[in-house]
Amino acid sequence: MEISFALVPALIHVYIFALESLLWGRKRTNKTFGVTEAEAATTKLMAFNQGFYNLFLAVAILLGLHLRTGEVTRAAGTTLVIYGLVSIIAAGLVLILSSRRLWRAALVQIVPAAIALGPFLI
Repeated sequence: MEISFALVPALIHVYIFALESLLWGRKRTNKTFGVTEAEAATTKLMAFNQGFYNLFLAVAILLGLHLRTGEVTRAAGTTLVIYGLVSIIAAGLVLILSSRRLWRAALVQIVPAAIALGPFLI
């Protein structure tokens, strides 16, 4: 069960990667992030880079889940999963503390990661 919970934040961050690195500047993406066309053009390079940070967090979780299937690599896998989930929670907290109007986006990050983290800490 802990694996299925951890897949949710990983997949959310693959989706965020696609939005920021591949679909940035499209009308629907601009609306999702609350940016104008001009702001999207100005921040395109930054969003591209940020998207890869999100992808790398997802990869850490997915790799960690894969490593947990082996006896020898279980501890390494658990460490990667916990690192990825805690990083997502921390990033969500930074988002909500830096802009209260983005609380929904922050909760989309924080809640699934926090739920997924629970079983790994027991």
